[in-house]
Amino acid sequence: MATLEIRDLRVSVGDGSDGAKEILRGVDLTVRSGETHAIMGPNGSGKSTLAYAIAGHPKYEITAGTVTLDGEDVLAMSVDERARAGLFLAMQYPVEVPGVSVSNFLRSAVTAVRGEAPKLRVFTKEMKAAMDALSIDPDFAQRSLNEGFSGGEKKRHEILQLEMLKPKIAVLDETDSGLDVDALKVVSEGINRFGAAGDTGVLLITHYTRILRYVRPEFVHVFAGGRIVEEGGPELAEVLENEGYEKYVKAGASS
Repeated sequence: MATLEIRDLRVSVGDGSDGAKEILRGVDLTVRSGETHAIMGPNGSGKSTLAYAIAGHPKYEITAGTVTLDGEDVLAMSVDERARAGLFLAMQYPVEVPGVSVSNFLRSAVTAVRGEAPKLRVFTKEMKAAMDALSIDPDFAQRSLNEGFSGGEKKRHEILQLEMLKPKIAVLDETDSGLDVDALKVVSEGINRFGAAGDTGVLLITHYTRILRYVRPEFVHVFAGGRIVEEGGPELAEVLENEGYEKYVKAGASS
């Protein structure tokens, strides 16, 4: 069983003028295999900062706290070491990489994570099955990574990576943004297939409850003012849908 454990995490970001600004102000969170957690909150609450801090983005400075995966110190790992250890980040804004095909990128990523190159025939079969499950056109494999992709294509590719790399813990940063209803259903089915294995955990970051109609979390956490201000089960998402974030934003600001 995999366990991602975050304790009293504090993160600052330099803004280039007034020095570093504290964004995360003491986050405590545990995600285990077989669990799906949703982090919800308004813009600027620190949700994406948490995702990038876990992944090791150099822009984000860890000033206090710990992050461990199965007892190992994640903060002491390089970005690639975190990926090999079993962490995965689906980015809100995937980067375009002209000249690198989706197929070559995925095979290189799989090789790096697994420690050896898969046989081409096996890899091609595995990739085709994953693409079919996500209703992705086979020609997609030969296109340059994210170049000219629609929002839906970018997000499907993130979930394609998820299915191919099979991490222990997946952090999905606003994977529902920019998706129409049909694409949202396909992406949600991919997330559910990943979680159904039982030996993986999901941390799903979102503004809205619409993806939670298709991906049902066991735990919902409300983020405001750089920390978790409320926790509950899936019913908490329904409260947020009806009442919004205003009272939680006030709670975050007053603490």
